[in-house]
Amino acid sequence: MYKYCNSFKLMVKSKPVDELTIVPPLGMDVESLSNCFRYYYNHTLGRSKDCKAIHYPYKALGYTLRDRLMERWKETRSAYEETDCKRTYYLSLEFLMGRALSNCMLNLDLNETVQKSFYQLGLDLEEIAECEQDAGLGNGGLGRLAACFLDSCATLQLPVKGYGLRYEYGMFKQRIEQGHQVEETDHWLLNGNPWELERPEYTQRIKFGGYTEYHTNNKGKMTVYWNGTRDVLAIPYDIPIPGFKNGTVNTLRLWKAAATDEFDLDEFNSGSYTEAVEEKNSAEHITMVLYPNDSSENGKELRLRQQYFLASASLQDVIREWLMHHDDFSEFAQKNCFQLNDTHPTVSIAEFMRLLIDDYEHTWDEAWSITSKCMAYTNHTLLPEALEKWSVPLFKCLLPRLLEIIYEINSRFLKQVAMHWPGDAARIRQMSIIEEGPVPQVRMAYLAIVGSFSVNGVAALHTELLEKGLFNNFYQLWPEKFNNKTNGVTPRRWLAGCNPELRQLITKHIGSEKWIKDLSQLSKLEKHLNKKDFRNQWKKIKLSNKAKLALLVKAECDVNFNTDALFDVQVKRIHEYKRQLLNILHVIHLYNRIKAGDTKNWTNRCVLIGGKAAPGYAMAKLTIKLISNVAEIINNDPQADGLLKVAFFPNYNVSAMEVICPGTDLSEQISTAGKEASGTGNMKFMMNGALTIGTLDGANIEIREEVGDDNFFLFGLTAEEVENSRNQYNPVNIINNDKDIDAVIKMLESGYFNQCEPQLFDPILHSIKNPYDMWMTLADFRSYIDAQEEVSMAYQDTKRWTTMSIMNTLSSSKFSTDRTMEEYNQDIWKLDKVAAHQIK
Repeated sequence: MYKYCNSFKLMVKSKPVDELTIVPPLGMDVESLSNCFRYYYNHTLGRSKDCKAIHYPYKALGYTLRDRLMERWKETRSAYEETDCKRTYYLSLEFLMGRALSNCMLNLDLNETVQKSFYQLGLDLEEIAECEQDAGLGNGGLGRLAACFLDSCATLQLPVKGYGLRYEYGMFKQRIEQGHQVEETDHWLLNGNPWELERPEYTQRIKFGGYTEYHTNNKGKMTVYWNGTRDVLAIPYDIPIPGFKNGTVNTLRLWKAAATDEFDLDEFNSGSYTEAVEEKNSAEHITMVLYPNDSSENGKELRLRQQYFLASASLQDVIREWLMHHDDFSEFAQKNCFQLNDTHPTVSIAEFMRLLIDDYEHTWDEAWSITSKCMAYTNHTLLPEALEKWSVPLFKCLLPRLLEIIYEINSRFLKQVAMHWPGDAARIRQMSIIEEGPVPQVRMAYLAIVGSFSVNGVAALHTELLEKGLFNNFYQLWPEKFNNKTNGVTPRRWLAGCNPELRQLITKHIGSEKWIKDLSQLSKLEKHLNKKDFRNQWKKIKLSNKAKLALLVKAECDVNFNTDALFDVQVKRIHEYKRQLLNILHVIHLYNRIKAGDTKNWTNRCVLIGGKAAPGYAMAKLTIKLISNVAEIINNDPQADGLLKVAFFPNYNVSAMEVICPGTDLSEQISTAGKEASGTGNMKFMMNGALTIGTLDGANIEIREEVGDDNFFLFGLTAEEVENSRNQYNPVNIINNDKDIDAVIKMLESGYFNQCEPQLFDPILHSIKNPYDMWMTLADFRSYIDAQEEVSMAYQDTKRWTTMSIMNTLSSSKFSTDRTMEEYNQDIWKLDKVAAHQIK
């Protein structure tokens, strides 16, 4: 392990370390950047003019910019330490960061400078930027939200540090082969990562397995020892998170799992050298792959290992830093807050109790007082099946000491419940952290609520449904804990960065770029709403963005999209509740109209659907196959040519979305009402001037409130109507009483889209016709068809459509994560903003 120096005045050649670190600030001009780039390219990377590999100039540029971030990073850290400010630690098993280069240049205000530098060097910046791998350390919205949060915290100068895992392999790469999803490994670190900084001196030791022993010490106090463990090392890698043009650079610390230096000598001496070494190598598996589908017991075990590894390493790290400046924990809860991003890091509550009691000798009441005052929990789901549970036998095997602590937390909590509702045994069973049954389960969401001082949902409807439904018992017990924090997205990446032409137009008409940090200033565009010249420029930019998207679709899907057509887009994780199925059923309906010659007042439409299905999710993967087959038939039918095009976009990721959302006309947000917690894709599309067709679900409700009913295409049942309709839902009656829907179902039943694959789509047909269909697809189909017809008519009125597009952008300020973070800080974290020392 690494040794630390006790003195900051360690002498090196008669000069103190702090004096040696005083160096002139790095230049931000073209010549300085060019010289620095040449140095890294020629000396650090050892390349010459004969080198053809594109990732070397990318890495040289990355190092060049990271040096400039490093200066600001150190000044930010110094400012936090000098003020002894309160801090928040954002714990998330996912951070879907995407590419770092363009975001770094934007936030350092170096776009033009780097362009000029590369022009002089004879290099193509766009080509070099394209070679950067997406940091795909997340499965979807949860991880992308975490990335947006960090960006806004740095921009707002909030002392917030992210903690996550450094997966060697990120979210799988998706390839479509004969319409089927094929998963391939995403070794995003294959060529290294110039943005990270390894910090091995802060390595932490994580325990697994073993057993507990109880002893009475010489003071008569009972002490607990967790012995016989198989330990793993957590090595930190830091990634800088720059704020927008403000000198602040916060930190995302990612943990990599590594073996300890020891191995079992008994196994080695008995000749089992291979087994002894293999067991140590298996330690690295913890952070090898972004957590998998947990349909198998092996998957569940790895996922629990990952969650505890993140929690224990992060908490030990925070405690280490705390004790560098404080003698005890008396002020810890007043100075620190842990935000738990969904149930994944919830084991932090039990782990923090363990550390305080076992390692730092606090009493139970002292430890609980600290823990319960600094933990805050964000819930991201309304699906009961998505609330994590761990079997008690598995928990006991991996984390025996933590299971004991959880049982004690539960015992004390249930006494509170019994006092609040005397004699209500049913409620005690319902609220217990331990779910009884043939195999008892640990309910992690319940542990999160019991151990946190704040529980928030991520959209107004979501929070209301949590309070009235999923967590109603807890809400009755602790109404003061519950609050709403509607999600957002960062306008730096999702408007200023991904849509530079629109950024320039907005800046020109507002008069400054202050709107990029204060999105409420977009409302100033309203006075230009009816100006013909402004609308024409807006329309021209949208057309330009559509052309870029059409090129991407051609390259990835080999389908030609006509930019005059309506670009109708749904990109998100493939899941039944998100109802990509409803979308493709509508496509079949449009195709039926074409085949029947019903094309009067037709609006040409290009439909793009993209997203990844979990490897073990059979119905989601079959939906991809259906979309692909329908696209194949339609795109090769001369009768549909020019009227309707369909494409499934493979390997959808952050970088693709940066092209997709500026080029989209219509955003599909069509989940079954009451199932989508919030959504953030809907916000990215809105911010870039796309119109939304959607149900009253998640943040759609608030989007509609902001933009107005006339600028949103609403359809479908409300969440309350969905629940009230379940007992009388009869999809067969709907089919029999609607000729358009009947025609779509008949197309599927006839095998029209799977002529060489008989009965392939029978599971989809069965789910559609099932009266117990959780997603009630056909209940909303007629309303969806009608709303889509309204879309078609609106698109034909160019002036109206452009006005609606502008209205969506200028009404999007609520959906900036800057607003979201301000609310988290005001109501939960209560941090002071700390300005970094400016580089002079």
